[in-house]
Amino acid sequence: MNMKRAKTWRIILAVVALLMACALVLTGCAANEEGAAVYVLSIQQTASGETGSTFTVTYSDGSTSEFTVENGSDGKDGADITAADLYEEYKTIYGDDLTYAEFLEKYLTLTEGEDESAPISEMLLSSARVYAEFRTTEYASSGWGGIGVRPVNTISYSAGAGVIYQMDDDYTYFVTNYHVVYNENANADNGSQFGRKIVVYLYGSQGSPTNSGNTDEDGYEILEYGTAAIECEYVGGAASLDIAVLRAETQDVLAVNSAAKAVTLADGYAVGEKAIAVGNPEDEGLSVTEGIVSVDSEYITLQTDGTARSHRAMRIDAALYEGNSGGGLFNAQGELIGLTNAGDGTNQNVNYAIPISVVKGAADNIIFYDQDGDSATSGVYRPTLGVTVTIQSSQYVYDESSQSGRIVETIAVSEVTSGSIAEQMGLTAGDILQSFSVNGTQYDISRSFEVNDLLLTVRSGDAIAFTVERDGTSVQTQSYTMEFSDLSAVA
Repeated sequence: MNMKRAKTWRIILAVVALLMACALVLTGCAANEEGAAVYVLSIQQTASGETGSTFTVTYSDGSTSEFTVENGSDGKDGADITAADLYEEYKTIYGDDLTYAEFLEKYLTLTEGEDESAPISEMLLSSARVYAEFRTTEYASSGWGGIGVRPVNTISYSAGAGVIYQMDDDYTYFVTNYHVVYNENANADNGSQFGRKIVVYLYGSQGSPTNSGNTDEDGYEILEYGTAAIECEYVGGAASLDIAVLRAETQDVLAVNSAAKAVTLADGYAVGEKAIAVGNPEDEGLSVTEGIVSVDSEYITLQTDGTARSHRAMRIDAALYEGNSGGGLFNAQGELIGLTNAGDGTNQNVNYAIPISVVKGAADNIIFYDQDGDSATSGVYRPTLGVTVTIQSSQYVYDESSQSGRIVETIAVSEVTSGSIAEQMGLTAGDILQSFSVNGTQYDISRSFEVNDLLLTVRSGDAIAFTVERDGTSVQTQSYTMEFSDLSAVA
């Protein structure tokens, strides 16, 4: 500990010790004008800057006071002091056997009535409605041709939502669900199964597709979108991940709202964490619903392009409806934790979202191949390692200091394909996976799905390796440098 850091500790602990002593007495230490005892309700860090961190003390009579802790020489020391640090010092000073949760509830936190409007307001700057137009055929009853129905060419459109994922001077990239911009029933003259025209409306913008009353030279209705519509092009996607990326010119986005911004990505999420969904339910405009993360990871079956596939999803109990597809799912801090994409249909409290690790891995992948200068590459690419794993055991691990828990699995190699990348790396049956590294950056592996998610980040030229437990010893495999021929397009 440097001397400046030690000084910081002495200042904060002296203040906290005094405040805690008052709080422990409850009836002493201070009194208001009526003579009633005043005690500490909470101590919260309310500001942090280059010179120091400010803490606000709230008392039982509603009054507050502040104290500032000077930062250390690295400019971070004051901000680095956490509630867990204070808890440990508190136990040392007082010898109390309070649990960490009791300590937070009694002294350092006051979360009831927390105002969530600020992060929600900010996340709306990154939210949009998404519409994709298709040429399709409907069949009308008429008795025509003696079969009772006749084909009618018509224009249809899908309605969903999306978020601004990335912005640069030239382009703004939106991410949404694949099934929002794909229609397997699109006619051949649509050009593809993707929207022949795709537009987005930022939050607060007026407008939606309306029939102009006119038809084009091919007999299809002409839709009007209004001046607030931002035209996008489809960049790439993957049906099996239900992710699609769209691109608009940044100048067009900022012309509608100069404050529009990309989302902030969360590092992850946990069961019980708040889940705030922003979507376009029933095509009535962007709206917000709230719930929690119910299950952190499970598999559901979706038929996105006519093919039934298993998708990894998180389960949430926030209400979702038709039109929520592709909308952002945010935590209480306004950080993106997923994209909503499915619902149970029979139970409004059982809905699903694509986890942030999949969203980020797929979106970054798509944007990379859009910007790589090779017109032959588009969409999502991922290597196949040629290894089969099994889950030997699984347990829930709770960390009292962070008041959060996670499921931890023991993942064993059960089979290695001959001639595969896994065999060249030296993986063998019986190995217990511990971590996976990409270009020297190591990622711990505690769930079986994490390797697949990490493989979305691997590009040609990247060096990968595993650390495994083998015969009770931690062993690092041979490093393997990826070639583009090792990568396969993800359908």
